[in-house]
Amino acid sequence: MREGVLTDVAGLIVFVLICLIAAAVGGKATVGSVRTWYPGLRKPAWNPPARLFGPVWSVLYLMMAFAAWRVWLTRDATDVRTELGLFGAQLVLNVLWSVVFFGLRRPGLALLDIAILWVAIAATTIGFWSHDVTAALLLVPYLAWVGFAAILNLSIYRLNAAR
Repeated sequence: MREGVLTDVAGLIVFVLICLIAAAVGGKATVGSVRTWYPGLRKPAWNPPARLFGPVWSVLYLMMAFAAWRVWLTRDATDVRTELGLFGAQLVLNVLWSVVFFGLRRPGLALLDIAILWVAIAATTIGFWSHDVTAALLLVPYLAWVGFAAILNLSIYRLNAAR
C-alpha cells in the first residue's frame, strides 16, 4: 500500500473514532435519564419508539465521520480548516444537547442548544458542499433528524413545562 493510501485510511479511522467518542459521551449523559426520567415525561403521540434512536444515531455518526473524512481528503487542494472547525463545533453542540436534555434534565435549555446545533449543521453542510458534494449530501439526513429532534424537544418541553 502506498503511503498516501495509509494516511487516507488513518484519517478515516480518526474521524470515525472522533464521532464514536462523541456518541459515547452523549450516550453516557443519556443512559441514566432514559431509564428513569424520560419514560415519565409526557410526549407527543408521534414520538418514535426508544429502540429507534440507537440505530438511527449510529448510522448518522458514521455518515458524519465519512463526510468529514471526504472533506479532509481535499486538504491538499483547498483549505478545509474552517469547514472542519464547523464540523467540530457542531459535534460539541451535539454532545452538549445530550448533556443538557438528559443529563441536566433541562428540555427548555436544550431547545436553545438544538437550535444552535441545527444552524451549525446547516453551515457545515454548506461549507462541505464547496469541497465535496457527496460529503454535504451525507449530512442532509443528520440535518433533517436534528430538525425533527428539535420539534420533538419543543413538544416535550411544552407538554411538561408545568411539571
